[in-house]
Amino acid sequence: MTDKAVCADDRYVVAALYKFVSLPDYQDLREPLLEFMQAHDIKGTLLLAEEGINGTVAARREEIDALLDWLRRDARLEDIDRKESLCDERPFYRTKVKLKREIVTLGVDGVDPNRRVGTYVEPAQWNALIDDPEVLLIDTRNDYEVEIGSFEGAVDPHTKSFRDFPDYVSAHFDPAQHKKVAMFCTGGIRCEKASSWMLEQGFEEVYHLRGGILNYLEQVPEQHSKWHGDCFVFDNRVTVRHDLSEGDFEQCHACRRPISVEDRRSPHYEAGISCPHCWHDLPEKTRAGARERQKQIELARARGEPHPIGRDPRREE
Repeated sequence: MTDKAVCADDRYVVAALYKFVSLPDYQDLREPLLEFMQAHDIKGTLLLAEEGINGTVAARREEIDALLDWLRRDARLEDIDRKESLCDERPFYRTKVKLKREIVTLGVDGVDPNRRVGTYVEPAQWNALIDDPEVLLIDTRNDYEVEIGSFEGAVDPHTKSFRDFPDYVSAHFDPAQHKKVAMFCTGGIRCEKASSWMLEQGFEEVYHLRGGILNYLEQVPEQHSKWHGDCFVFDNRVTVRHDLSEGDFEQCHACRRPISVEDRRSPHYEAGISCPHCWHDLPEKTRAGARERQKQIELARARGEPHPIGRDPRREE
């Protein structure tokens, strides 16, 4: 993707960035990167770790280009991976640069995509690969993401967190039996790390979709697509459709799950407080806290200020 692949207009450019690369000085990079983002009104979160950089940010076209130029001054980040889409409203309200042990948390020591990684498959070749009956196709995302969209024939590991993925694979698949494995995720980072781990476990042929679902949706025409549903994204849009426009899902502020138009018709749906997925499980204390938070969100929205939605522990990509 070229720097001008998404046309400049009055909308925000949402850029998902990542690269696995050795950054032993990652702690020293935090402050100058944060200062640059703040100076250019770039909102969103970037994670830095010794294994690389990951995150999603949004700003006007010229500011995103300035950030990319700034990052590329470091030769280690010259070919940083990125996917872009457009958004009519600002999808983030805060600017953060965080230091982490991992830029995507698998929770297994010694996994290093910089040393060993699976075979990248371009979107144009992905359909042919997953049509192969000998290929085991695994969705590496979490249950709430898979629920609203996935590829034809993909296995849903029903994970609550990426940390659950190794245990699921160990319990259900055998390298001696499953010779060919293909994996995918939202932007490419989770399956890149998962492919490194699976090779270490003895799986012989491990493939992953370059650039993830977002790259596939951008490049493959919908009439030829094997993707069904929406794709969950970790910003205020909640989901995007096949054409990368904002979907119809909203997000429950109590349980953080995406909620459909049908969910919002449920008697158990109360904006900002509960949804059909969590209504039965919410203690009254949590419900009371959610009501107060919703009041603050509405006040902040009326003032055009950041919404105090709070931390989502599932934000792994």
